[in-house]
Amino acid sequence: MKVTDIVFPQGFLWGAATAAFQVEGATDVDGRTDSIWDVFCRVPGNVVGGDCGEPAADHYRRFEQDVRMMAELGLRAYRFSIAWPRVRPDGGAVNQAGLDFYRRLIDTLLAHDIQPWPTLYHWDLPQKLEDAGGWAARDTAFRFADYATATAEALGDRVTNWTTLNEPWCAAFLGYAAGVHAPGRTDPAAAVAAVHHLLLGHGLAAQAIRTAAAFTRVGITLNMYPIIPADPASAADQDVARRLDGLQQRIFLDPLLRGEYPADVVADLEPFGFSRHVRAGDLELISGPLDMLGVNYYTEHHVSSRPGETGPSPWVGVGDHSFPRRDFPRTDMGWEVRPEGLTSVLLRLHAQYPRLPLYITENGAAFRDEIDGDGVQDVDRTAYLESHLRAAHDAIEMGVKLRGYFCWSLLDNFEWAEGYAKRFGIVHVDYDTQVRTPKMSAKWFARVARGNALVAVR
Repeated sequence: MKVTDIVFPQGFLWGAATAAFQVEGATDVDGRTDSIWDVFCRVPGNVVGGDCGEPAADHYRRFEQDVRMMAELGLRAYRFSIAWPRVRPDGGAVNQAGLDFYRRLIDTLLAHDIQPWPTLYHWDLPQKLEDAGGWAARDTAFRFADYATATAEALGDRVTNWTTLNEPWCAAFLGYAAGVHAPGRTDPAAAVAAVHHLLLGHGLAAQAIRTAAAFTRVGITLNMYPIIPADPASAADQDVARRLDGLQQRIFLDPLLRGEYPADVVADLEPFGFSRHVRAGDLELISGPLDMLGVNYYTEHHVSSRPGETGPSPWVGVGDHSFPRRDFPRTDMGWEVRPEGLTSVLLRLHAQYPRLPLYITENGAAFRDEIDGDGVQDVDRTAYLESHLRAAHDAIEMGVKLRGYFCWSLLDNFEWAEGYAKRFGIVHVDYDTQVRTPKMSAKWFARVARGNALVAVR
């Protein structure tokens, strides 16, 4: 089969994604106050290079240029996040200047026939709310609903597709258990509380968006990975895979799509007091109607009952059970390139859960790009994207309701704890000059988006 024989369904949505703290910069402009990531970055040792989200890719000041570039690349949708500390600084009163920025961004997108896909929460909790308990406190879910209401009332006449949360697993477990993301806490009990309160916040926010904005579709984005036992014949390895799959996937999927937490996961988390956070009516809110589900995919996890290196684990109470292998190519993040895992994730959702429209809301790779007179010839990233789009198309051929694909990321950006050391963008950013240079991958992806079909990598 020729590459060009792989055609996507009519109307398939092609886009790229970013997140506010990673690209906007302007962290103290127009009334914005500190998020947990601003504070986390200032602690020596938390971020590679000691850098933070300023100026990042300066998207706050350069968004018009960036939108023109998206249009030139043939993108039909832009997934971005709205910064809570801009819209309701310190979690308090509405800041009109913050809302006006997103209004200008959305209007510019629409003028270029690009659909805006805002995410309300991509990890930038106002620091004052963290000081009051953060996501470990139930009240934060209600403050999130207030923020959702204000945002949807202001922008709902321009936006059809809303996402409440991005990767609540990371927010809860990396931020509150492992301490490697903001707010940098290592408190397993706080992490399991954060899981429920994030989901409750989603349910409240989804309800608020539907009330505030007509003709709206609401979804949530989860990061999903196959959790595979290193030895399928080992009962111990199987049990580790069950527990980790429960904490990575089912603790979010089941309440959202089935209206209940998985009994085995609840039992695993009882030493950390999980059940006491779940009150009457919570699950009804969490399992309210969803119009779509976003899937972020990067790699697979192979796990073993023989622990690896010790240290704080993002999987509460089960230690480090990663199983390193040496026979697969890896990205600059050290993640194995496993496109077949994307097919597996999509088929699992199709087979085991209600069949919502699915969107790949993040997929991409960091590599060590070098810019020269010929631009950036990021052959590895282009091959990564091509192989994963093949995997996505395989799932479509098997009946999966996949409706769109957002490449991560549009721009090189601030990569959380890795600082500026890792580049995920299909567009190179010179952080000193802020010059944008579309890479080989961007030019290839533009041909794919325009043709709605895979094209030869050249």
